[in-house]
Amino acid sequence: MNGVLPDTSLRQLIASGAISADQPILPEQVQPASLDLRLGATAWRLRASFLAGRGRRVSDRLRDFEMHRMDLTDGAVLEKGCVYLVPLMERLTLPAGLDAVANAKSSTGRLDLLTRLVTDEGTEFDRLPEGYDGPIYAEICPRSFSVLVRPGMRLNQLRLRQGQAVLSDTELRNLHAREPLVTGEALIDDGLGFSVDLRPEAGDLVGYRARPHSGVIDLDRIGAYQARDFWDELRTTDGQLILDPGAFYILVSREAVAIPPDYAAEMAPYLAMVGEFRVHYAGFFDPGFGHGSAGRGARGVLEVRCHEAPFALEHGQVVGRLVYERMAARPERLYGSGIASNYQGQGLKLAKQFA
Repeated sequence: MNGVLPDTSLRQLIASGAISADQPILPEQVQPASLDLRLGATAWRLRASFLAGRGRRVSDRLRDFEMHRMDLTDGAVLEKGCVYLVPLMERLTLPAGLDAVANAKSSTGRLDLLTRLVTDEGTEFDRLPEGYDGPIYAEICPRSFSVLVRPGMRLNQLRLRQGQAVLSDTELRNLHAREPLVTGEALIDDGLGFSVDLRPEAGDLVGYRARPHSGVIDLDRIGAYQARDFWDELRTTDGQLILDPGAFYILVSREAVAIPPDYAAEMAPYLAMVGEFRVHYAGFFDPGFGHGSAGRGARGVLEVRCHEAPFALEHGQVVGRLVYERMAARPERLYGSGIASNYQGQGLKLAKQFA
């Protein structure tokens, strides 16, 4: 059946060697609809981001862009504003009929870590064509905070797909009629639209803005950092927030969304014309996100960056959309059920490194 491959199929691909690694792939890397990818032991500081291009390998292009090589074995700091390339432990030999797409994990996006997959002969980031056979790399550019990384850390994840998986708007409306995907009215137009919440039910805290001069974040230290040392709280009572050019914000969607067990979703931009900002579309939403026994949905955390000019963001303004995809089969385990799921039932929430 066409669709996104579930955990059972991912384990079969690992067993067959289609997904391989020098170090054994860990059970906890396999998520309901994706595979977490691990950093290797080396990083190259680059003078510029690059794609290999048709007929060329990443290793051959490195000599044009590398500045110096770093050993990550005992931990190393990736500095804010710099570009790095890290070979990943995993290697892919995609069978016929399968392609793949990568995205940053939720905590990676919430730290404003631009993390993209790079491949041999690649002409775009985060996309692997059918039949790809080769190594994979992570390009990492910390944009708000310098970070300490080590081999084995998992910053991005891979989703494998067979055939056409994306739901049409008609299919999405039918699914919403059967199983409500969002609280309130569903705005369905090339996906499920969602808006920003700037009028919280309790209090006046609407989000956070990254502080421009902060310390280093060790990605392994969960709950170890005080938010006030890295973030400014944003409060408003009039439902409006003016975004500063170049600043990075953590906001939250007004709607609570749900992903039924037989579906997955990907966050995508809404329209470039809505304003001088973008909502970071790093995230996969696994089957079961916001579904749970209570069935009340979960808010989507919005990673927002303003571009050229200050922009007034209004409560209820549509800022992004969820593109729903069918699963090829239901996963054995769902998000928030039987696995560590840091953001199930979330509201406005920073990355897991903050207390």
